[in-house]
Parts: sequence; structure tokens; C-alpha cells
Amino acid sequence: MSEQDIEDSSAPLIDHLIELRSRLMKAIVVIAIFFVVCFIFADDIFNFLVVPFERAAGEDTQIKLIYTAPQEYFFVQLKIALFGSLFIAFPVIATQIYKFVAPGLYKNERGAFLPFLVATPILFVMGSALVYLVVMPLAMGFFLTMQQTGGDGRATIELLPKVSEYLGLIMTLIFAFGLVFQLPVIITLLARVGLVTSEGLKSKRKYAVVAAFVAAVVLTPPDPISQLGLALPTLLLYEISILSARFIEKQRAAKEALEDDEPGAEDKPSVAKEKASSDKKSSKETASNDDDFEDDGAVSS
Repeated sequence: MSEQDIEDSSAPLIDHLIELRSRLMKAIVVIAIFFVVCFIFADDIFNFLVVPFERAAGEDTQIKLIYTAPQEYFFVQLKIALFGSLFIAFPVIATQIYKFVAPGLYKNERGAFLPFLVATPILFVMGSALVYLVVMPLAMGFFLTMQQTGGDGRATIELLPKVSEYLGLIMTLIFAFGLVFQLPVIITLLARVGLVTSEGLKSKRKYAVVAAFVAAVVLTPPDPISQLGLALPTLLLYEISILSARFIEKQRAAKEALEDDEPGAEDKPSVAKEKASSDKKSSKETASNDDDFEDDGAVSS
């Protein structure tokens, strides 16, 4: 869809609903295609997700995962396929959303919206990479330290995670970090529309610290590694969001100053006044002529 097509599109409600259905169908078809592909390679994807566990256990250690119900691993493969299809198809989904809302935006609004559309998947991937490369190996290493070797009255305690529970853990962390990494995008959008300011964000920094640790407790497993791994990047992203909001404010101030310095900007009110005065004078002259016409008619009668 070209820029001219977006500019010229002005459709009633039924056409918007048809357009929405078309966009949804395209997104669903893409998700379905990637779902089938990811289901075929579900074993490979799961083995890829197990790498942080292997790194935590050590290269020479043979790790073991189990499933305790006949259908458990099949449902794990379905979850992997859905997870992978949504992850891979996100750029297509975001593009369909943008193409649906773009006709209702001005050209400058579309230009402002597009960078956020690009930044969203990049930040999500960055959060996911942090989980895969840092947080998950550290968390699994913490859990592995609780194992116990048997002998001399000691029971053997060995970590044998279920495939469903391990997948649930790493998927929860990936989505939690991916969503938290959207904080700069959300705050920058709010700053652009004037709902938040950099000074307001600074004044609420202490509440942000508390909220970051509460979110880390809720969204991550009950271990200090993953909780700190989420809370600390959240605080860093909050500071980046403050800088982004300040940058937006400087841009807005510079634009307003440029508009005030434009030639003839100060003359516009006087021109409007002169026009209003001229219109008022014309209306008075018209009314006076009407009155004279009525008086002449009365004399002649």
C-alpha cells in the first residue's frame, strides 16, 4: 500500500470492518503457516531452548528431562509451535496492524509511529537474548546447587525437570523480559502525546524502583538471580525512558520556537482582526442599505 493510497482512503464503517477482517485473516494465515513449520521442527527448537540448562550444568554433564504423562510432550510440542509461530510472525502481525490504522493517521503521525513499530520487535529480541544468554543459565545454575549426592545417611537429590515445566519457565522469562523491554517505547509514545514528562518521571523514580522489584517477584521464579536479572534492566530502561522523554520535549520546544520565529507569524492575528473588522463593516453597510430600501418603499406607498 503506497502513501498515496493511504492518503486517498476514506471508507465508511462497513469498509473498515472488511479491511479489519482482511488484515486479521492475513495474520492468522501467516501464524498458521509458521505453526506447522515450528511443529515439524519442535524437537530442534526444544533442544535449542535447553542449551542454557546445558551451559549451567556444564559441558561434560549429561542433562536429563522427563515427562510423566503420555500426552505431556505432545502438548509441549504444540506450545513450542505456537510460541515459535507468534515469535516469528510478529513483524507480519505488526505490519498488518500498522496498515489498518495508517489510513486514520496524518502523514507526520505515520512518520512518528513507524520507528516505534521497528523498535518493538528489536527490543523484544534483546530481552529474549538476555534471558537466553545470561538469566536462564544463572537461574538454572542456582537451582542445580540444591542437588545432593547420596551416601552415609544422605538421600540422593537430583534435578530432573519435566519438559513442560522447563518450557513454561523459559517461556515465562522470555515474555516477561520482552514485555519489560518495551518500556522505552511506551513511555516515549506517552511523552510524544504529552501524557508524561521527564520531570514527572524523575519525581516518581522511587515508585518505579518499588514497581520494578514487585514486577520481578510476580513475573519470575522465586530465585534471586532471575528477579535481580529482571529488576535491574527495568530500572536501566526507566532511566533510558527519562532521557527519551527529555529528547522529545526538546524536539517539541525547538519546533514551537521555529514556528514562532517564522516571518509573518506575529502578523497573522492582526490580519485576522482586519478581516473580522472588514466583515463586520460590510455587514453593517448591508443592514443600512436594507433599512434605506425599506424606508423608500414606505414613502412610495
